[in-house]
Amino acid sequence: MSSIHKFSILKRPVITEKATMLQQDKRYVFEVDPSATKLEIKDAVESAFGVSVVHVNTMHVRGKSKRFGPKVSQLKSWKKAIVTLEQSDSITLFEGV
Repeated sequence: MSSIHKFSILKRPVITEKATMLQQDKRYVFEVDPSATKLEIKDAVESAFGVSVVHVNTMHVRGKSKRFGPKVSQLKSWKKAIVTLEQSDSITLFEGV
């Protein structure tokens, strides 16, 4: 394992319309540390939420170019992980408030 601390791997949940639709299939989306591996992400989710992880899919999201008046700026790139849980598990953090 690398020197990344277990609790600094998961940065935030991604709450979008597509991510909400994936929750019906027990799939949850997180922004994660760019240097984290799939195994580290799996261990972090299992220890943070007490669930069993079946699959972890990761992807790098490139930052978009945005225009702020006459200036063009680049948003930061980040890493996204889609975590699939067992059918009997769920993360209550995402359920309706």
